[in-house]
Amino acid sequence: MDRIAIDPEVLAGKPVIKGTRIPVYLIIELLGNGLTEKEVLRQYPTLKKEDIKAALLYASKCIENEETITF
Repeated sequence: MDRIAIDPEVLAGKPVIKGTRIPVYLIIELLGNGLTEKEVLRQYPTLKKEDIKAALLYASKCIENEETITF
C-alpha cells in the first residue's frame, strides 16, 4: 500500500496515488465502466500498472468487512 497516499491537504483526504492527485475511486470507476488497464494508462500517463493494482487492492481491503449493499 506504499503507492496510496491519504493527506487532508490533497483532495480533502481522499486516497490518491502517491505523488499525484489521481484518486483511487477514479481508477476503480474507469475500470468499472469498461476501460482497460491500457486505456487508463493512456489517459493518465503518470500512472503505472502497479498503481492500478494498488488501487484495486486498496478498494478490496476497504470493502472486505463492509456490509452488502443492494441496488
